Amino acid sequence: MYDELHALARRYLFRERADHTLQPTALIHEAYLRLAKSDQSVWKSESHFVLIAARAMRQVLVNHAIRRQAQKRGGDWREIALDDAVDLFEKRSFDLVALDEALARLAEIDPRQAAIVELRFFGSLDAQAAADALNMSLRTLEREWTVARAWLRRELELK
Repeated sequence: MYDELHALARRYLFRERADHTLQPTALIHEAYLRLAKSDQSVWKSESHFVLIAARAMRQVLVNHAIRRQAQKRGGDWREIALDDAVDLFEKRSFDLVALDEALARLAEIDPRQAAIVELRFFGSLDAQAAADALNMSLRTLEREWTVARAWLRRELELK
């Protein structure tokens, strides 16, 4: 399980700026501290744990970005290029904090779509693995993924 989490952390940090101060091991440890405080009985499966770990890692990175931005005293947010393999925004860049805020709004509207985005984009799971983790058909997941991407794209363009 540690190797899978380490690979997930490397994928997260690959999307970050080159001079990012967190290393994959530190990201895993920070996320673990968050997970250790949570109720572990809610983890239904290994895939469910990966989803929760992906959320914790994303939150660590968002908090790190917010702290770094606060240190800059009002400087511009740095944009980070998306991974083309996920193809969420097709060669556009995004602000991690803005994406986190948009994903939180999506979770209020449709928690299942937000979970799909977290598994596909942040967790880097393929469509079938994400469908299995969420106990849904592949076709349903693909429809929901398309709608969630379009919604997020619109939300981020409005920012």
